[in-house]
Amino acid sequence: MSTELVHARVVDHLKRLRLGTLADRLDATLGEAARVQPTYIDFLDQLLRDEMAAKQRRRIEMGIQIAHFPSVKTLEDFDFKFQPSIDAKLVRELATGRFIASAENALFFGPPGVGKTHLAIALGRAVVEAGHTVLFTTATALLADLVDGQSKGILASRMFFYGKPKLLVVDELGYMPLERQSAHLFFQLVSHRYEKASMLITTNQSVTQWGQVFGDDVIAAAILDRLLHHSHTFMVQGESYRLRQKRKAGLRLHSAPPLES
Repeated sequence: MSTELVHARVVDHLKRLRLGTLADRLDATLGEAARVQPTYIDFLDQLLRDEMAAKQRRRIEMGIQIAHFPSVKTLEDFDFKFQPSIDAKLVRELATGRFIASAENALFFGPPGVGKTHLAIALGRAVVEAGHTVLFTTATALLADLVDGQSKGILASRMFFYGKPKLLVVDELGYMPLERQSAHLFFQLVSHRYEKASMLITTNQSVTQWGQVFGDDVIAAAILDRLLHHSHTFMVQGESYRLRQKRKAGLRLHSAPPLES
């Protein structure tokens, strides 16, 4: 049997087995093997490692695309020295994704600009890399979608959608006070995910202010009770990154002059 025919059959088998990377790189791999002359087991090991690495890269790329992160942020880019109030060791532990198995939550409290969203995106990406499904959304977009689903009679399917990811990241909760309908829907979502899947929430409001955010102290208490039961909490303090960047750019911040009476 000719070498060309065997080559074509091997490529066909690789594609049928969905070993696309091996099929695409077969000639290069064979050329490298002829040069290095590895043992049979080493050659097979290299083939499988290359295929596994390629599948892992594709899985991560797809997971990040599905998560809908608004930008690219990583823990390596985060300046923990600038925000010493953050427990960097705990953040890196969360980045392993082990908290997902216990359906634990992570809550980041702090004023605007201190890096909460950066950490939320970075941790979400790390969880994807660890092999879990993630969905990122803002609180405003999430609640608008749930309200819309309820008005159209498809709330159950929306709850299923937001209940499915192993980690649901909800950014900027509390920046706008919620109407009663939205507060009840958020409670339903939290209850739906409680002890089943993890949530990561960023908020500029302390727990004592959640009654005002949700417009109901009882609902706020019920939500907090479920979120905090199995959770890691971070109180992020310090200066805004954006204000620091303005100072680095040489811009001076002036307070507004008092209004004339």
